[in-house]
Amino acid sequence: MTMRWIPLLLLTVLPVASQDAIPVDDAAAISPWMHKLVGDVTANQVALKDWSQGGDDSFSWGYSLNGTSERATGGAMTWATEYKLAFGQNKLGDQAVRKVVDKLEVETALAWASGRLLDPYIKATLKTQAFRGYQYAADRRTAVADLFDPAYLTQSAGVGFHPVEEATTRLGLALREIVTRDFNSYADDDGTAKIEKVRIDGGLESVTDAQWQMADNIQLTSKLQIFVPVTEVGDTSIGNDATLTVKLSEFIALNVNLEIIKDPTASDDVQVKQTTALGLSYSLF
Repeated sequence: MTMRWIPLLLLTVLPVASQDAIPVDDAAAISPWMHKLVGDVTANQVALKDWSQGGDDSFSWGYSLNGTSERATGGAMTWATEYKLAFGQNKLGDQAVRKVVDKLEVETALAWASGRLLDPYIKATLKTQAFRGYQYAADRRTAVADLFDPAYLTQSAGVGFHPVEEATTRLGLALREIVTRDFNSYADDDGTAKIEKVRIDGGLESVTDAQWQMADNIQLTSKLQIFVPVTEVGDTSIGNDATLTVKLSEFIALNVNLEIIKDPTASDDVQVKQTTALGLSYSLF
């Protein structure tokens, strides 16, 4: 195992590893942890031979894991960890297989329910990808990202409130680190001769999580994240990730996802990714 996997493993296994031991001979003992993990698998294939209307062979596949681990202390404190993993590839005709989806995210937060309008919290997040990513132009490809290259880490503290029952908004002071190895453009300061591999920004962070149960089998979830660096307000990053899930049966679901990102550290353009997937969905626990 390489060293670069260690921070990810710590964030993902810490909530599970820190569970209170349950005596084997005490059947009445109940773990204070609540875990939820949902897996989705999708695939699509088209094969053509002497097809007069044109077209090309294609095959695409993908999978995702979305989970939460939450611990209630019995008092006002709650520790919740959310983790997301998604990966997908596509092959069109004679082209090589290309990555189309690659997401690896972990968020852990400790919140205190004060019983008043505002609830204090502390939070840490990690965002990166699992495999090397490329940009394609004609017959040439250029590597632009890899595992923990870049990695976006954020630590924040502030207060949260519920404007409506379906949504939670958090606002606080935050510290963001952009860590790179080979692809330094995400962290490098163009105004200096030295190539910086790490960028550290202090600022303000706002995160709004929403979950609407539109029908018994239809759910809309959304996460809006805003980070404003105090020294570089022009580098404010805004990201929204929304997913509409329609359960067609116990094990079949339709997922429509729209992700919009405005992040000057990654691109001067507004990034948009929309995916529609129909496949198997199963609640592992």
